[in-house]
Amino acid sequence: MSDLKQRSKEILAGPQARHRTVQVTVGNVKVGGGAPIVVQSMTNTDTADIEATVKQVAALARAGSELVRITVDREEAAAAVPHIREKLDKMGVDVPLIGDFHYIGHKLLAEYPACAAALAKYRINPGNVGFKNKRDSQFTDIVEIAIKNNKTIRIGANWGSLDQELLTRLMEENAKSPDPIDARAVTREAMVQSALLSAQRAEDIGLPKDRMILSAKVSNVQDLIAVYRELAARSDYAIHLGLTEAGMGSKGIVASSAALGILLQDGIGDTIRVSLTPEPGGDRTVEVKVGQEILQTMGFRTFVPLVAACPGCGRTTSTVFQELARDIQTFISAEMPEWRTRYPGVEQLNVAVMGCIVNGPGESKHADIGISLPGTGETPAAPVFVDGQKFRTLRGPTIAADFKALVIDYIEQRYGATAKPTAAVTAAE
Repeated sequence: MSDLKQRSKEILAGPQARHRTVQVTVGNVKVGGGAPIVVQSMTNTDTADIEATVKQVAALARAGSELVRITVDREEAAAAVPHIREKLDKMGVDVPLIGDFHYIGHKLLAEYPACAAALAKYRINPGNVGFKNKRDSQFTDIVEIAIKNNKTIRIGANWGSLDQELLTRLMEENAKSPDPIDARAVTREAMVQSALLSAQRAEDIGLPKDRMILSAKVSNVQDLIAVYRELAARSDYAIHLGLTEAGMGSKGIVASSAALGILLQDGIGDTIRVSLTPEPGGDRTVEVKVGQEILQTMGFRTFVPLVAACPGCGRTTSTVFQELARDIQTFISAEMPEWRTRYPGVEQLNVAVMGCIVNGPGESKHADIGISLPGTGETPAAPVFVDGQKFRTLRGPTIAADFKALVIDYIEQRYGATAKPTAAVTAAE
């Protein structure tokens, strides 16, 4: 029995303690050092198109992205950055902007100082910051500009653009070893070393540790887990988590959720990005919502009210509960930007929309407010439960509209400006 109690304690303990990292400030956002795990995203507009980029950054920020990265790949993009920042500020969108630099970042940052000043962080890849004898000098140029402007740098090693000189050297050393490891493991080691060696070089130049974030992204789930576990074991830099080239639709969502979920459970990760390939013309904010849902589902943060809904079975041939669950979820998502300021704490709300008598009443009682709709052959009545108690029974063709009204009333009474901290709707039949 004592063993069972011990195992229960271990299970209920939840995630491991967060990996201790040095806290970094990006604009007005704290990353690492025990701060809440930050959700970030990236635009896919041409940064030189100022209006399109401003529109997408604002949409990502409204969806909950706390940092937004933009591509700075050429002179026109660099020239546009300060104008993008200015327009966002005028709109009241203060989300920090991250510049994504490859190949000529040193040149763009030097020749466009207004761009360097407008960005809150520079993202560079040690695999393509420069080549051969130019690598160290160009890396140094970027680091010195970051120091001058008091900016943070993310050193982001990537499986697809790994430092080939480093990889070749490690492969050759491994081949001479009496007990060689497989090539994939050598590549993972090269990823870790690439990030750590570059970070140490930046420190040697003068960039403090509290101005650096590291990442080591790959597209395979198991490789990602192995790389980040090793990176965390060997450093205390703030860590950016993400599965690169995760893919489109459910494939990308599942892969990112599996990889990030395991690492977050291990206590690894200070900021995350879910890199989803959108459908042509698709909604870029989906990756923000998925990132939030990963953190909320695992209990790390709360962003929006939780809507628990019945999956449906042979007892639920009616589509009423599906339509109501969809309507409530859509309604909450649309109202959240205003609710965050009008109803402090509303993101903690739990709503249940259930489809039959089997689990419906029980699940509804566990929610703050829930409804148990009638299943096939059941009495056409829908009991509503508030704070664990039966509150009212709805009937007739207006059940959906009546329940939505009750949800709004509950929110107003519990989270409204005049509500008491423990206020709740008084149960009444």
